[in-house]
Amino acid sequence: MIFDCIIVGSGPAGATAAYHLAKKGHSILVIDKAILPRYKPCGGGVSPIVQDWFDFDFSPAISLKTVMVYYTWNKSEPIEVELKINPIWMVRREVFDYFILKQAISKGATVRDNTEVLGIEFQSDRWLVKTPEDTYTGRYLIGADGAKGPLAKWLGFTKQKKLVAGALELEIPTSKPVDMKTYFEFGLVNSGYGWNFPKADGYSLGAGAFSKQRKAQNFKRILEDYATFFNLNLDNATECGHPISLWDGQQKLHTQNAVLAGEAACVVDPFTAEGIRPSIFSGLKAAEAINQALGGDINALDKYTEVMNEEWGNQMMFAQKLAQIFYRFPQLGYQIAVKKPSATATMSRIFAGELSYSDVANKGIKLLQKSLFNFNSK
Repeated sequence: MIFDCIIVGSGPAGATAAYHLAKKGHSILVIDKAILPRYKPCGGGVSPIVQDWFDFDFSPAISLKTVMVYYTWNKSEPIEVELKINPIWMVRREVFDYFILKQAISKGATVRDNTEVLGIEFQSDRWLVKTPEDTYTGRYLIGADGAKGPLAKWLGFTKQKKLVAGALELEIPTSKPVDMKTYFEFGLVNSGYGWNFPKADGYSLGAGAFSKQRKAQNFKRILEDYATFFNLNLDNATECGHPISLWDGQQKLHTQNAVLAGEAACVVDPFTAEGIRPSIFSGLKAAEAINQALGGDINALDKYTEVMNEEWGNQMMFAQKLAQIFYRFPQLGYQIAVKKPSATATMSRIFAGELSYSDVANKGIKLLQKSLFNFNSK
């Protein structure tokens, strides 16, 4: 069988592309090396805007919704803000990702999990995807195998523009009622932040560094310290470290009959490290491009790169500028920006797709620069 499209990776990008292509009636094969559903270390905060990109209800895949955000600097100077309009969805990735994939299966997509891709080869006008059990053939190919996957390299993207950040996550189960607040800590982590995101049955406690100026630091020790703020017992915690491919510049995302999506395309927000929404967005746009290509548009994949650079990358340039200043002078940023309730309202609207970074970044950068100048002048 020759599939219209083979998708390597079943995360938010791959599952989204599979659903939208299968819904159009295309024959789709999704290959994933993990046994599905699979655990994925992730804070699991999702913008509700993603609901607008699908025609099914995400309620079964949402662990809970939070409306209270709580900030600290070195576990002190607390600020609590209520999100009056846009709640944050908290999800467990083994549930959320697989929920999207099951919708794709319901539309006819085929899934091969526990199947590692050993290599790919473009032959005539199609891709051969080699696995230990078989070689699959597809007219088009989507590389959505994440930050550590080999597809980008195999497809010829050997010099990607990306900032590989590091994060450590602790999954902490609890039988007690959970604290429904979303917590961010900016003083314990250099060039990044710590977080505590609630789930229905526990917490995702994490720390990550998201700046080029970051220094080596012991995330485990930081999280042990941060856990004391919540009186959390880490005896039963599950620890998992993972890389994050942050956006670091406009780049080509297509090649012969193939595109990259999700973290394989380095779409993660360089300021907030938000990855789920941009991955879903890239999967959606990849599906649109492949559908157009299958319909005879010879420029469809070129347009995918253009769309991702224009509709996502252009905004990430502003996010990167904010990140470069904020993470270089985080205490100043905390004092003049984070501690203002209006800043949370603004970021929540960006997170929800109601505002773009370009709408607010220049004002924010000028404010940080002015405050830095005044601070240095004293």
